[in-house]
Amino acid sequence: MTAPVLEARDLNRALLARQHLLARAPGGPGVVERVVERLAGLQAQNPSTSYTTLWSRIEGFTHDDLSQALLDRRVVRVVAMRGTIHLLTAQDALELPELLRPFLVRDLRTNPTYAPALRDVDLDELAAAARDVVEDEPLTPQRLGARLAERWDTDPSALATAARGTLALVQVTPRGVWGRSAATAWTTTRAWLGREPEPLAADGPAREAALDRLVLRYLAAYGPASTADVQYWCGLTGLGRVVDRLRDGLDVSRGASTATGRPGRELFDVPGSPRPATDAPAPVRFLADYDEVWIAHAERTRIIEEAYRSRVRSPNGVVPGRVLVDGFVRGTWAVRRGRAAPAVLEVTPFEPLTAAQHADVVAEGEAFARFVADDADRHEVRITA
Repeated sequence: MTAPVLEARDLNRALLARQHLLARAPGGPGVVERVVERLAGLQAQNPSTSYTTLWSRIEGFTHDDLSQALLDRRVVRVVAMRGTIHLLTAQDALELPELLRPFLVRDLRTNPTYAPALRDVDLDELAAAARDVVEDEPLTPQRLGARLAERWDTDPSALATAARGTLALVQVTPRGVWGRSAATAWTTTRAWLGREPEPLAADGPAREAALDRLVLRYLAAYGPASTADVQYWCGLTGLGRVVDRLRDGLDVSRGASTATGRPGRELFDVPGSPRPATDAPAPVRFLADYDEVWIAHAERTRIIEEAYRSRVRSPNGVVPGRVLVDGFVRGTWAVRRGRAAPAVLEVTPFEPLTAAQHADVVAEGEAFARFVADDADRHEVRITA
């Protein structure tokens, strides 16, 4: 039987439905943890990123909803997928960093920025030493690196990076709490959550079961998707064997042919997952700079047309927020502030908006401006040419 072919709009509507971007999740107690768990974590490289991400996905979301979850240690900020900071539930923080450890350690040994400084460092010994000092007292990366350099005569910043790659290190609060400023300070998940991380021995049954769960959770949140997509998202390689193991229980389809005429990639999905019609209404949504929906696939035409990819690249490394119109990235946003002036949400569309789209961007933007610049007395939405 020939696998069905899914076009970009098929994949787009499936992705948006699973991400609560077609309809926000109902608010209420515990909704932050439920959404974070359902989406298998949220990018949290910048402390404010997760607030925008959740505002666009949860009805009536407030800053305090996430701040209190962080303070109560129901969610934490920790290195996970792709070696970047993610917001995870407490339970996921005890498993996912351990599952992703091979990627993190491989990066320590191959990344030209710090691998040379770590050439003669035993990473197991370093992890044990780092655990002792950060569990005694949460430390900034600078202080941790200095403490480790007392034992290993090499670059302190490389030593701190190695500790972050070999241990699950939580960024302790008040870092990440809305409206509060604090330097990054680390301790272990064991110390912060009062529980031991899940032991996942290489090639053991517990690790294989965890890999199965990881792939299924990814597909439920981001599918239909290819093996290359899930590997791109998490940073692990060799997941083809996991997908093959799960294949009989998955829906299998194929992406549309490429511009060069090559067949599209094989796509996998969890049976029963949302598959809205391609004409399902997709409201305007504002995405954060590092929203996971933007970076969770090796192939991104399900969220942005190729013609617009260059419009979201920044030569100075500052990643713009993005605006979804009809489900696709069709513009960027930024907040401009000045003394004794309103906070201006500046939206830059890639192409002229229709009158209806313009009105929808302004309406959603007015609410978003009040949220993202909550300390301003006045707010404006300005759509630039």
